[in-house]
Amino acid sequence: MDSIDKIVICMQALAQELALAVPSDQAVRDIIGLSMPLAMAQLFPQFSDAERTHMMGRYREHYLVLNGTPSPLFEGVETLLASLREQGYRLAIATGKARAGLERILAETGLGHYFDTSRCADETHSKPHPQMLSEIIAELGVCAEKALMIGDSLHDLNMANNAGIAAIGVNYGAHSAEQLTRAEPLAIISSPIELLTHL
Repeated sequence: MDSIDKIVICMQALAQELALAVPSDQAVRDIIGLSMPLAMAQLFPQFSDAERTHMMGRYREHYLVLNGTPSPLFEGVETLLASLREQGYRLAIATGKARAGLERILAETGLGHYFDTSRCADETHSKPHPQMLSEIIAELGVCAEKALMIGDSLHDLNMANNAGIAAIGVNYGAHSAEQLTRAEPLAIISSPIELLTHL
């Protein structure tokens, strides 16, 4: 889903609400994919854990209630997911979202049935720690050599590297192709359907 603009707007609105220096668009994009505690610590290091916990609650209010910026599916996503399932691929989600947030998104989009399992940031170490991917491949009985991580942030690709799993970067999300190249992915794609040419 294209949620980048909404995340940026809501994080900047939080800073404005609290009369803090407003983080740049890029600063917010750079925390996308991290767990919320790590994201808040990176953006607002001057505050205590307790203060940042309060800030997380206010951010959720902005994201879930106060802000109406849409987060549409990227064009071709459902076609891609259906094709991958039809070809026998097992699909999983490794996300910086909390479990409640992921379940809400899957219910809204109706895409949950495409995925075999998932791991969220409130259940494991945050990206780029490899725990999410290690647990997913163990649960699905897939060896690291047969797994592939698709990610739009350096946190995703670095997590894959840390787990010994190959990765493909997506340049239409949090980080640019130039940034993603630092993690040495197998390829960088510009649309969901393009993934099919690399499998």
